[in-house]
Amino acid sequence: MAAAAAEAAAVGGDPDGGPAWPWAQAPVFSYSERDLIRSGVRWGSSDSGSGSRFDAALLSAWEERMDGGCFRYRLPSRGLPSRRLPGPRRFVAQLNPQRATERRRPQEILSLRQPFEPERFNFTRIPAREVLFQLGRGGGCPEPGEAEAQAEASALLIVNVSPLERGHVLLVPEPARGLPQLLTRDAVLRALELVFLSSEPAFRVGFNSLGAWASVNHLHLHGYYLGHRLELESAPSRPLGPSEAGSGPGRRRLLPVHLLRGPPGRGLLVYTDGGDLPAAALTLHALGGLLVRRSLAHNLFLCRGCPPGDPPARPDSRDGVRIVLWPRRSCFGLKGEGEGEEEAFKVALCELAGHLPIKNPQDYSSLTEEKVLETMEKYLLPEEEFSQLVSEVTELLKD
Repeated sequence: MAAAAAEAAAVGGDPDGGPAWPWAQAPVFSYSERDLIRSGVRWGSSDSGSGSRFDAALLSAWEERMDGGCFRYRLPSRGLPSRRLPGPRRFVAQLNPQRATERRRPQEILSLRQPFEPERFNFTRIPAREVLFQLGRGGGCPEPGEAEAQAEASALLIVNVSPLERGHVLLVPEPARGLPQLLTRDAVLRALELVFLSSEPAFRVGFNSLGAWASVNHLHLHGYYLGHRLELESAPSRPLGPSEAGSGPGRRRLLPVHLLRGPPGRGLLVYTDGGDLPAAALTLHALGGLLVRRSLAHNLFLCRGCPPGDPPARPDSRDGVRIVLWPRRSCFGLKGEGEGEEEAFKVALCELAGHLPIKNPQDYSSLTEEKVLETMEKYLLPEEEFSQLVSEVTELLKD
């Protein structure tokens, strides 16, 4: 408890776990292995948007906050204007100008390893009404109101007050610890569990590293529902390296890594059917660690998808989860805040996956696939640098 008290003081909360914590009275959504959905997920199988217990809880609480004026703007009741751009990539463009104008001003980011700064905005400072619930893994969690639960909440779901889409939330692992925006193994595992808790192929989870348009340096991932198929769900890929890293005692078991084919390529793909979530989290954590050591900013995207291959053997399957990590050029400092403002969209959380939130009606109506790929190319690693990284990933898989 002494360690928790020190961490609490560092982020400005009550070291005794009192009501200063915004999640102190939040309900707990408890889940266990039996709640994870590993079969029967298909587009068109459920149009209600509340197919699982998790979907129902999230969307009900989220809609309640929307009706209560918790957000900076309302999403249209009929959904955001959306269109598919002509071309083989089938990008999904959505007109969402208010997100560009009404969102919180991003923090100045100077380094991929920038430490957490408790005096700046962080998620311990949000109003209590923005917390949807605490996440309790394993089927049980201390009741809200108990000091340990308040001070050491293992993970929160809070609303994103500038939503991309319906159900847009932030997953905040271990909020009281004041973790910087660097992926931890448990954060990846939590993200995977959220996707498997949903029966909706529309539910996606993403992450922006520092230097890749993360706007708050407090560990968080995004989750939201996008009711449009993405080509990423079945995009072809080729395997890289062995299926296991080492075979002796104490060796790490890493899942196979695949390379996405075609633009927007230069992404590293890991697939899981849900039976190996700790190994999937370990694999992504190892890949992310390599990128941090290389000082490479990155975007991560998780979605329901088919097993990898070229071509995929079961392209319509959505029972498993595809996890794609894109290393990219960094956007740091004051220049990074303004960079890309003249473009129709920023390359951040979801754009490389094929979902394009557009800032204004003119770009929304005129944007082409060619222009999208041209914009993405500015932020992806050059081919030569990516090839060098692939060599290092291959060596990583052998360790």
